Amino acid sequence: MIEYRIDRRAGVATYLQIVQQTKQALRLGLLQSGDRLPTAKEVVAATAINPNTVLKAYRELEREGLVEPRPGLGTFVRRSLARPESAAGSPLRAELAAWMDRAREAGLDREDVAALFASVLDERLGDAPPTPN
Repeated sequence: MIEYRIDRRAGVATYLQIVQQTKQALRLGLLQSGDRLPTAKEVVAATAINPNTVLKAYRELEREGLVEPRPGLGTFVRRSLARPESAAGSPLRAELAAWMDRAREAGLDREDVAALFASVLDERLGDAPPTPN
């Protein structure tokens, strides 16, 4: 089950952090179709946020067709966003992990790597429209 981490200094609305983290888990295959998301009560207990914030995030995910509420049971994943290329054993992931190791050996910290990655991402992909799943 996914565990949300809320960064109050991120400058990103809390409900959007939940949406983004859920989508990331869906893309990486950490959440699969049929998996149950944590209840609002569980998220509130783990993160100390307002239950309405969790519900707003789940409504947004439902609006996008990614999850569905089942009364009395919880909120469940409807579809995955995972692609084989991003799976744990994929060659692309292995190459990225090797690159990350080289960046660390070169003395780059997390912020350096994030800035470098974001710069190359913008340079190579720019505002390219998302590809259909």
